[in-house]
This record gives sequence, C-alpha cells and structure tokens, in this order.
Amino acid sequence: MKVSMETIQNSSFWEKAGVRLPRYDIAAMRERTEKEPIWVHFGAGNIFRAYIAALQQRLLDEGCSDRGIIAADTFDVDNIRMIYGGYDNLTMSVTLNADATIDKEIIASVSEALVARPTEKEDYARLQEIFAAPTLQMISFTITEKGYALRQIDGNYLKVVAEDLANGPENVRHAMTIVTALLYHRYQHGKPPVAVVSMDNCSHNGEKLQGSIMEVARAWQVNGFVPADFVRWLSDESQVSFPWSMIDKITPRPAPEVQRMLEESGIAGMAPLETPSGTFVAPFVNAEKAQYLVVEDKFPNGRPPLEKAGVYFTDRETVNQTERMKVTTCLNPLHTALAVYGCLLGYTLIREEMKDEDLVKLIRRLGYQEGLPVVTDPGILSPRAFIDEVVEERLPNPFMPDAPQRIATDTSQKVGIRFGETIKSYIAENRPMDQLVSLPLAIAGWLRYLLAVDDRGNAMPLSGDPLLPELQKQLFGIELGKPETVGAKLKPILKNSLIFGSDLTATPLAARIEEYFLEEIAGPGAVRDTLRRHL
Repeated sequence: MKVSMETIQNSSFWEKAGVRLPRYDIAAMRERTEKEPIWVHFGAGNIFRAYIAALQQRLLDEGCSDRGIIAADTFDVDNIRMIYGGYDNLTMSVTLNADATIDKEIIASVSEALVARPTEKEDYARLQEIFAAPTLQMISFTITEKGYALRQIDGNYLKVVAEDLANGPENVRHAMTIVTALLYHRYQHGKPPVAVVSMDNCSHNGEKLQGSIMEVARAWQVNGFVPADFVRWLSDESQVSFPWSMIDKITPRPAPEVQRMLEESGIAGMAPLETPSGTFVAPFVNAEKAQYLVVEDKFPNGRPPLEKAGVYFTDRETVNQTERMKVTTCLNPLHTALAVYGCLLGYTLIREEMKDEDLVKLIRRLGYQEGLPVVTDPGILSPRAFIDEVVEERLPNPFMPDAPQRIATDTSQKVGIRFGETIKSYIAENRPMDQLVSLPLAIAGWLRYLLAVDDRGNAMPLSGDPLLPELQKQLFGIELGKPETVGAKLKPILKNSLIFGSDLTATPLAARIEEYFLEEIAGPGAVRDTLRRHL
C-alpha cells in the first residue's frame, strides 16, 4: 500500500505494518494553517523531514499545537512536486536504532509544500500571502552553509547574486535574495515581527544568515529598490530576530536495506529516485535516533512550544558553547580521525571502523582522555554523556552508511576547529602536552593521507579539499618506505596558523606529529603498526 491521505485511513494495515500514524485531524490542521500560518521552513530535505517536521508532529499529537509547517524549497522544484506532491505531503520516517531495529512513522505535520521561486507564480503568491500573515512566528532553514553564501572564493558576488542585487526584489533567484524579497513583502504589509532561524549545522549559523540578508537589503537600498526604513526594521531584533542554533542528527541517504524492510511490510512506492536537477530523494527518510536542537530563545512574535518536543531553548552563549562542545571535542574530532585512518586502512564505512580495536582506542583516547579535560561544558548537556552516546551507539550503528571518504572531504577546513581549539585550550591552561597522543596521531594521519597512498602501498583517491593542490605540492617527493625524503617538508604546513588556528611549530606537538608521520611512512603496514605502538 502506498502512503497517501486516502490509505492512512486504513489504520489496521498500518498497525500491522508497525507504522505509527498521526494522532490528530490532519485536514483540520491544514485548514487552520492555511488561514493562520505560524511556521515556514526553507530546505525541505531529509533532516527537515526526519527531525524538524517530526518535532511539530509531537506537538500536534499531544494537542500542544493545532497548526503545521509550510515547507518551501528555492532549489529543487522536483523534490516539492514529486516527493511532497506525489505523497500528499506525507513522509514515511524511519528511525535507525543502534540495536539494528527500526521504528516507522508517517509524518503529516507539513501542511503544504511550495516552490519558492517568482517564476512559479501560484506557489510564490501563496508564499507572499504567508509572509504577510501577522500570525507567522518563525522562518527556519536547513539549506546547508553554502546556501547562505553570496560570494565566490575570490570575494566577488556569485553571478546570480550580482544580477539579483542589480534587478531588485521582483525577479530574484538566489535563496538569500528570495527570502529578503519575501521579508520586504512582510515589511510592506504591516511590518509584523518574526524570527528568522537557521537550523543548519554550521558555527554561528544565525550570524551567517543575518549577514547575508542584511547585505542584500543594504545593496537594494543603495540601488533604490527599498527604503532605509526596511533596513532599520531588519536590524531591530525586537522586530526581526536571527537566533543561533545547534543541530545534531545524522540523516544519511535512504538505505537499500531500509527500503527492503519497508517493502516487506507491504508498503509500496518507496524506491528512491534522482530528480532532473541531480537531487537524490525518496518517499521515505531514514535517520539515527539521537538528536539535539539547541536554539537561542529570541522570538519577537512568539513560537511553538518546541521544548515539549525536546528542543533546548537558551541564551546565545549556551548555544555557542554547545556547538563548541560537539565540534571541538565530543563528535567532530572523532569523526575526522576515523575518516583519515579509515581511508588509509581500506574501510568504506565508519560503522565497520568501530569494530577495529586500534581505531576505537584512538578515538576513545582522543575524546575521553585528551578532549574532556578542556571541554566547553554548556551546562544543559553533559559532555561525557554526549561522547558516551557517540562512541557506544551513534558511530557503531549498524544502519549508518556514512563513509570515511565522505567525512574526509575538506579536512583542511576542519582541523583548525576540530583539533586546533583543543590545542589552544592546552596552551591557555598551561597543560602539559606530553599527554596528547591521539590528537597528534590524528594530524599525522591526515598528513599521511595526503600522500594518496594507503597502508598497503596502493594508490588511494583523495576526497575534495580546496587546499589539496597546495598541500600535495608541499609534500611532493615524499616516498613510502623512504623516511629520508621527508626532510623539512612538514614544517610549513604545521606552521600555518590559517590551517590549525596556531603555529604548531611553537609547541612540542610539531615534533611529535613529525615523529608519528615518519613512522607511518616506514613501509606497507606502518600506519597500523604506529597506531598499535602508541595506543
């Protein structure tokens, strides 16, 4: 049976299939939301469907809210038309439990799904109507960090952004210009307050979102498209706020084994597909059970009581500390260490690495012994409990199809935060660095990875990284089995504070990293031997 508004009336089938159904009147919810919308979300992808939409479903189930979320997408028309439109805006959500079981639920909290482009006239007119509504409380986003970017690497505007700034709010195409144009429409229709909330997995996400929207608005003011008062309204946090948030939930691509399990339950139409624009989508979404959303509580027009669904509302500093806890100690450093060593040792799945005794020793020491002593404790979440969950449940989850090759992408852009911040803390607190073993091993492993030769001595493809050409040029000439070819080649990299956040050659760590690196290029099998020797 296919998921639809008609088929979910057959509760006995879904009960037999082990699927939890919505416990509220969907039609009534949609009617109320149409008249008095409270929440529109941009970026209608997997993390929205598996997590954010499910939060509102909890409130609807418990009678804590009577309205849903309007989903919008500036990028992929086909995702809205085929996945939302093709299934009556319902989503089959599958939770991937660490004990190899799954929980199934139909999420119905999305009241309507719209394409946020002026060229889609009917949808865009509806969005303008929503943005003009005094009841609208929140505009949220999961569009990835690059969705906020207005400029190219060279500092110049992206072509589409430059054209949108020159043409004004009427014919916008970039996500940030589209949202700014819709906010201008709200300004023109009474200026009711609203919160504009990034829920993307990036540091200081609210600041990034605010910066982009303000830059667009100011450019339009200079070009004569909007009045100065519009910019003043956007700048007044009592009218338009940009709360920061920290989100954490792994929502991988739809897994074939999950599709098979759904089909064996009698649920039809679950096959994934690729849209014409290249987006890989499916009628179902699968995600781990663990989830965290911490949001700065700054909502000038009110908000849904999402704390009743497990969201943490707090101040900006606590959001920032929670994000630092995750990124610099409890999750991301462990992920990066597993990524580079997983590639070197021939793994293609993080979950398989968690069966490797040497790699588990590496990340346990990195997290518990070296990271926790200097962790930023946000108070609302326990760093030790967080890392316990990461090591014991999340990384070994048998359903998680995360690959070290994917996580190794852009490592040069990550090591400064994931390892550099811990190093800074050791320096600031005058802690002895001789207790750091896994951290310099992780950095040495990354440098060894950059040689593009695995631990068996075979050529190994590297994941994308903007500094890859520069770094490989610096390491050129180093040969496996010939430590004498290293010379002073590592020093310029270790000295680069733009990469690590500080000059590592000014610390004892540089010598230790070089020592580990020399051991790891001694010959085939040397990476494994080095890990065992020091752990």
